[in-house]
Amino acid sequence: MSVFQHDFDNVEDYLHHRDPYLMVRSINEIHDRAIATSTTITGSEHFMRGHFPGAPIVPGAMLQEMTTQTAGILLAARFNPMQEFNTHDPFVNEYALGVLIRVKGARFRRFARLGDTVHCHVELADQLGDIFEFRGRITRNGKAVMSNSFQLGNILSATLQGEPNTTSETRSHSV
Repeated sequence: MSVFQHDFDNVEDYLHHRDPYLMVRSINEIHDRAIATSTTITGSEHFMRGHFPGAPIVPGAMLQEMTTQTAGILLAARFNPMQEFNTHDPFVNEYALGVLIRVKGARFRRFARLGDTVHCHVELADQLGDIFEFRGRITRNGKAVMSNSFQLGNILSATLQGEPNTTSETRSHSV
């Protein structure tokens, strides 16, 4: 399969995610197999309202999501199977890029709180066909907040949209 590289101006041009679920606000660097992004926690995020009142912290699941969205940007930018790629119309692209397949491990060391700017660093560790294994790390003030490893896959958009393609669904669920 051919692979195409894309360089866009906005995070939204790489990802289908939109507010309130868009976790990445800024792309700092994109390399061939690594990427760095950042986000400042403002308190307006939907998940901050109830986690936890009086001591708001970013939920670990949202930190995990930040790493997977960052990896998704790397896939769209450097490992894209589509020459034409448009995240503004969900029915245009043949493939859905960066679908979470497996979380292999996560370790949480510190909290991310209101007002913190967190930096996400993701590196492609391995690739087997359309399955990509990543290692991620989130830092705040140079100190580790969390680290993880996970797999993302590129699947047919029809599968994501609810039109099952047995081969693609089976492959992505059996890895």
